[in-house]
Amino acid sequence: MVHDIAKELPVIDLDVYLTQPRDSPAVATECKKAADALIVYGALVLHDSRVSEDDNSSFLDLIEDYFAQPEAELKKDERPDLSYQVGVTLENTEKPKCAVDEPCLRVIERLAPSERPLDINGHQPDPKCRFFWKMTEKPPYETEFPGLNAPNVVPEAPALKERWTPTMEKWGSAMKGSVADLAEMVAVGLGLPADTFRKAGQYGPHLLAPTASDLVKYGKKDTILAGFHSDLNFLTIHGRSRYPGLHVWARNTGNRIAVKIPPGNNLLVQAGKQLEHYTGGLIRAGFHEVVVNEQTIATMERRKQEFPDRPLIRISSTFFWHLSSDLLLTPIPDLLARARSLREEYLKAGMDDDKETIYEPMKVGHHVQNELKHIALMA
Repeated sequence: MVHDIAKELPVIDLDVYLTQPRDSPAVATECKKAADALIVYGALVLHDSRVSEDDNSSFLDLIEDYFAQPEAELKKDERPDLSYQVGVTLENTEKPKCAVDEPCLRVIERLAPSERPLDINGHQPDPKCRFFWKMTEKPPYETEFPGLNAPNVVPEAPALKERWTPTMEKWGSAMKGSVADLAEMVAVGLGLPADTFRKAGQYGPHLLAPTASDLVKYGKKDTILAGFHSDLNFLTIHGRSRYPGLHVWARNTGNRIAVKIPPGNNLLVQAGKQLEHYTGGLIRAGFHEVVVNEQTIATMERRKQEFPDRPLIRISSTFFWHLSSDLLLTPIPDLLARARSLREEYLKAGMDDDKETIYEPMKVGHHVQNELKHIALMA
């Protein structure tokens, strides 16, 4: 059934799953709600009482301070030889894949003009920086993809070095725990064993991956900070940013949603390409963009007054949860059948691509490498 799309994302209560009996109606209802939210929207808001807004705030302070350093200091933490999969990626390096990707461009063509992202035709690399901090469990076997499982980079600056690892680990562990528990909920909601996705991601090269945009340089209205794209991993989870500007598209159809994460113990979760592949397209990797809009500018002006000594940098508090690199990624047959049935309904409504995506079996590590080449992070 083609669903009516609201302009706000569904809120999923992880506390229900963690505190109620697993065989209770309340848990079954909330798990189905989580799976349905990802099928329809490709994203959801997750409430988790274990998550502290203070920890997110300490993390945002640290990353603002890091990216306020001179570029020469930041460049010391670049690792292009490892496809930028640890350490820093400086601005104007990562390209939005959609600018040269035919299926993605067809998604934009099907959107009403009022619902389209800012024009990305000919868009240059994104003016955002990023830092990748690995949060992996070492596999008990020799991985075929050591470059995707490289050791972390710790900044050398004395003002950062001492608090870097504790802050990164504390906030990263909180988000990793939340998203892994949500993966269980989604599995249950799809009719799978609860540990299906958690086990598949046990040795994944998970990344705490904050992005940074200098709003002094790039704070003009309608500046594209991160061009229209979807994520290559399994699930992406975010803490609240201090600056608005993130838009998502419900099942990549006609509804652009300005993301608002309510204050408190709430996080944003988005579906990625690995989840799309595993479910045969039943859940689609959600397209999104980050732009400077009127709300961004209003927040900039307010923070100049309230926090005159803080850097004017937009940080996204982001964590990429991956499946294990050596896992063979192949669609689950029951979900693939459901995906094809749902696609037919969307096709009849003129809301899907005429060209069906084929999800070929491949190792997750090869899937990641293919995507990195598209966004110019891997030669």
